[in-house]
Amino acid sequence: MSVTTPSWWQTAVVYQVYIRSFADGNGDGIGDVAGMRARLPYLSQLGVDAIWINPWYPSPMADAGYDVADYRDIEPSYGTLDEAQALIAEAHALGLRVLLDIVPNHTSDEHAWFRAALAGEPGTRQRYHFRTGRGVDGELPPNNWQSVFGGPAWTRIGDAPGSPWYLHLFAPGQPDLNWDNDEVRSEFEDILAFWFDRGVDGFRIDVAHGLVKEAGLPDEEDVLDTAQTLVEHREGHPAWDQDGVHEVYRGWRAVAQRYSPERIFIAEAWVPSNERLARYLRPDELHTAFQFDFLRAPWRAELLRAVVDDAIAGAATVGAPPTWVLSNHDVTRTVTRFSRSQPTHLVGTDWERGRWGDEDPDHILGRKRARAAALLQLALPGTAYVYQGEELALEEIEDLPDEVRQDPTWSQSGFTDVGRDGCRIPLPWNATSAPYGFAPDDGAATWLPQPAHWAEHSVEAQDRDPDSTLNLYRSALRLRHSLWRDAGDVKWLDVGPEVAAFERGGVQCWVNTGETDVRLPEVATVALSSVRAVDRLLPPDAAAWLTFAEPTE
Repeated sequence: MSVTTPSWWQTAVVYQVYIRSFADGNGDGIGDVAGMRARLPYLSQLGVDAIWINPWYPSPMADAGYDVADYRDIEPSYGTLDEAQALIAEAHALGLRVLLDIVPNHTSDEHAWFRAALAGEPGTRQRYHFRTGRGVDGELPPNNWQSVFGGPAWTRIGDAPGSPWYLHLFAPGQPDLNWDNDEVRSEFEDILAFWFDRGVDGFRIDVAHGLVKEAGLPDEEDVLDTAQTLVEHREGHPAWDQDGVHEVYRGWRAVAQRYSPERIFIAEAWVPSNERLARYLRPDELHTAFQFDFLRAPWRAELLRAVVDDAIAGAATVGAPPTWVLSNHDVTRTVTRFSRSQPTHLVGTDWERGRWGDEDPDHILGRKRARAAALLQLALPGTAYVYQGEELALEEIEDLPDEVRQDPTWSQSGFTDVGRDGCRIPLPWNATSAPYGFAPDDGAATWLPQPAHWAEHSVEAQDRDPDSTLNLYRSALRLRHSLWRDAGDVKWLDVGPEVAAFERGGVQCWVNTGETDVRLPEVATVALSSVRAVDRLLPPDAAAWLTFAEPTE
């Protein structure tokens, strides 16, 4: 019987490059294409299969590039289209695929389409959601929807009676597109082809569960006292996860299939269940989707096991691989998430960021757990995404001065939600002095300030430490190819309630979330562990990969 070799995207490890904070090539304190090109060998040596680049398009940066002014060019502070083309070629030469971010739910308010709509050019407002307000003179928003960033999801253009409002589920500088408009649909299919023609291997789709809204834009029935967050998305909201979005993605899949090899899509879809998530992964729609329950799971074995089982089962219903992610540019870094008391349920951003009370983080504990979680993630079937800095075990910077915060969540929440800046600090590359090799010149100011102690967590410092998290990731990514990539289904081992242990293809992964040592099988060999000198006992907050000698006859 022949065995079908999985496509690269079914087992890939993808490294997320948050371009503003990855590497600065020209010394202005902002990451750019030149910096990325210089660091491609680092990513190749790390052992990942692909990179995903956060939006690099021209943007006024109302939301760090997720407000796109032109989808067919490069933000001037990042570089040029020619430089981007060179990066794609250089990445491919190193064996790295390249995924871009596409932002289809909204444009920038400086996009040519929206400027034309504000100017009242005929037919242009149908591309967005413009509505007359409620009240005597239309002075009230058209419905009760709230922005994800806080405050009403509507902004009025003008103060005269009858002046229209436009919808923005995020910042006012991010007006939502109207995906019932055929012109919008054809425009984005052309944008996809523009980048596919330039060698891009696929796209991560921002807010993939958005786009289509319920007809008539009705009020939300169960309004929260706080902003509607994506992590806490609830079934039935008229702005999210509408069935009509699937027709959009069937059109996108048809574009991807015009290319050889076929280009691929990964969905950022915050939906209420894995059953709903699987709908995005049907054979004629998208290829993969982030499993966000995995990053919402606390450090408790029973919840980790349940999340893994549910994710695998949901993806299997449509023949798709599960996709695992521990953190990204929108959520608290893994080290910090695991540095405090762990709840008994899946968590959301309210629990994660800025609402810890008086409990100080224990980053030593958090790093132990993050290292172990990485071995769990990389041993699971399917694809895995690594957010830049995870391989360095960087923590969330929670004490940024208020005056340097740039996330629109900070201002739109009335300065009550500190937002996402703490997970977006520029990376430390060397162990000298700020900016730690992020920029070419010592002393250069970075767009967000780096903490002084990050020199000890820099690439340079960790490169020379054989027990560093960086070298753990390098070893894990190398071994993943031989031990786990084609190993088969997860089979859980009954070894205690505080241990998540499973076998795949004769190799085992053990994760100890408890407070006491766990005895490993006597006949096993430890191929890799998250802590030093693991032999027969696996200590708390640690993980190990176990191999076994072939049985003799």
